[in-house]
This record gives sequence, structure tokens and C-alpha cells, in this order.
Amino acid sequence: MKKYRILIFAVVGLLAAAAVYWFFFRGSNKTVTTYTTAVVARATISNTVTATGTVEPVKQVSVGTQVSGVIKKIYVDYNSIVKKGQLLAELDKTPLLASLASMKADLASSASAATYQEATYNRIKELYEKQAVSKTDFEAALYQYSNAKANLAKMTSEVNRANTNLGYTMIYSPIDGVVLSRAVDEGQTVAASFSTPTLFTIAQDLTKMQVVANVDEADIGQVKEGQKVTFTVDAYPDDNFSGTIKQIRLLAVTTSNVVTYSVVVDAPNPDLKLKPGLTASIIAYTQEVENVLSVPTKALRFKPDSTLMAQMAPPVSTASQPATGGAKAAPVTEVVQPPKTSMNGGIKTDETPAVKTVWVKEGDSIYPVQVKTGMTDETNVEIISGLKEGQVVVISMEQVKASEAKAETASSPFMPKRPGSSKK
Repeated sequence: MKKYRILIFAVVGLLAAAAVYWFFFRGSNKTVTTYTTAVVARATISNTVTATGTVEPVKQVSVGTQVSGVIKKIYVDYNSIVKKGQLLAELDKTPLLASLASMKADLASSASAATYQEATYNRIKELYEKQAVSKTDFEAALYQYSNAKANLAKMTSEVNRANTNLGYTMIYSPIDGVVLSRAVDEGQTVAASFSTPTLFTIAQDLTKMQVVANVDEADIGQVKEGQKVTFTVDAYPDDNFSGTIKQIRLLAVTTSNVVTYSVVVDAPNPDLKLKPGLTASIIAYTQEVENVLSVPTKALRFKPDSTLMAQMAPPVSTASQPATGGAKAAPVTEVVQPPKTSMNGGIKTDETPAVKTVWVKEGDSIYPVQVKTGMTDETNVEIISGLKEGQVVVISMEQVKASEAKAETASSPFMPKRPGSSKK
């Protein structure tokens, strides 16, 4: 009796082991079809051009001196706020005052000589009219008088120039602004013999800045005045600054066989965060549409595998699903033209929207839908017609073992997922 009980338990154990093997090992060999999908949603699609540039003041003036001399006094320093006509620095006037005094003495001598020659000329003229002196004496008197007047005019001009140079020893600000740099110190000698030395650099208004960016020749055709621009600087990596393109300079700059054009971006700076000389990375929005239906571009490239479709034996559907819902139509064969791309990855779309085919998933079945597409940024594409917001489109499909599908379903909810797509 005891042997029979042991035999019964052994048979039951074998049957249980066989059941476990059947359900967990044989059943795991079954395959299921999984989909990667995305939801039709509204988004902003834009094509952009990127470049780097330098933050600069809108107006910057270099202040110099027209006369040589020693800096006697400096009244401003770095970052000083100045007004137009404000005294910035003063040169030593001693040499110029001495020169002016000498020229004034020469002027007085010339004036005296001119007076004497005028009196002599008038006397000789009266005698010549009475034929008391010869014509040679008269012409000599006229010559001396003319030379005296010319010398007087020359010395008058020299005195005026000396007075002007004396005024140049006072350096005034030509604009309202902020002193960016000071290139001299008190007691330093400046020489203006061959070129005007720069003493100060003044920026007019730091609340209005500009970015001068170098745009590649391949992208300059897409850039237009008035386009929106966003840019960042390393000093504030978390801040995005905005501006508009106000000028595209026609002069090409060639550096290491690379041709670029200077594009000036108006950059308001009310918080004074932007400082002259910062390097800016700009993004110019050459095309942009907001709040439009969109799907990932992968959905346009997806075509289901005919073998998998045959194995799935989906419900018969002969019409594409229109945007308003209705009968399903047979898939439409499409001819996909390769898009024209720029160096920055932007797509140049034609004016006539392209006709494409996407596959929509409803429940466990999928069916094709013909759509009209608009602008694309290579990640998402605008859907003009053919789909409704909230519909689910297929990006990819594959067959996996049932055990793998279950393991994926039971994966941790804290693991990151690819944006805009889901496995179903």
C-alpha cells in the first residue's frame, strides 16, 4: 500500500512538471507582434540656421587726441557713465601756451610792418601820380605792401591754429554712454604725429546691444531681415536671449577657405546681462509654424512587413480612414522624393503639400491613411489633412517571443521612454 502511494505521488509530480514545462517553455516559443506608436498631437515646427557671433554695443566710439603732449589730468575711469560734452581728460597746455604767445608776438610784428608798408605805399602813390617818382619806385612800394598784408594774414591764421590746438588739450565725450576702456594714465605722453592715439572707448547705450554673427554661405540664402533669433552665451548658460535680424552685410569674409557673411541681430539688454565681447550661439528661425498637427517623420517611412501582416490575419479593410471617420480604403502606393536639405538640417519644402501614407492603429489592427504634409524639421512633420488629433500612428512593428513581450510589459515604470513614442 505504501508503495502504491509513493507511485501515485511520483506520477502526480511528473504530470505537474510536464504542465510547468508546457506553459513556461513551450508557451514562450509563441510570438506576438509589438508596435512602436506615436500620438497625433499639436506642436510647433521650425527650420533653423545656427551660427556663432560676438555681442557688441550698437554704437561704440574711440576718443583720441589731435595734439601731442603729456596727460595732465584724467577725470573718468572704466565703467564711468558720461554725458555728451563732459570733460574726460586734459593735456598739459604749457608748450602750446608758449607757442601761442610766440605767434601772437609775430602777429603784432606783422601788423606793424603792414601798417608801415601801407603808409609808404600811399605816399609813393601820390608822388607817382604827380610824376615825382619813377614807375619802378611805385611798383617796389606796391610789392612791399602786398607782402606785408600777406604776412599779416598768415600770422593771423597761425594764431587761430594755435588757439584751436590749445582747445584740443581738453578731451570731451562726443556721446552719452559708458567708458569701456581707458588706454592712458596721468603723466603719460601721447604723440599724434602720424595717427590719432585712442585714449578712451565709449559705448553709447548698453541696454541696446547687437550680435554680429558669421553665417555660412550655404545658409545665408535662408536668412532674411526681421526673422526671429534666439541665442545663448556661456556666461548665462541657462538663459535664452531673443532678438531679430536687422541687417545682412553684403561683404563676404573668407577665413581658411570658408566664406561667411556678417548678420547683425538686434538684442535688447534691459537687465544689462549681455556684456561687450561675449560669444553668442544663435539660432535663426527661417521657417516656423505654430500649433499644427504633427507626427514623427518615422511614421511616414514606416511600411508594414507583408509576412507579418499575413500571419496577423487582420480584419479586412479596403479604404483609408478619412479625417472625419468613415470607410477604410486600400493602401495607396506612394512615390517618396528625397528632401532637399541645408547644411544645418533644415528641410526646403515645396509649396504644394506632399501626399504621404501613414499607418493608423486602432485596437489590435492597423490600416493605411493618406495624408497631406507640410513643413518638417526632420524630427516631426506637419499634417495638413488626413488625421485627427489623438489618433495613434505606427512608427515600427516587430515580432517577439511572448515571454519577451511579457518581460517588457513588466519592466520598471521608472525607466525612461523615447519621447513621442510607445510600445504596444
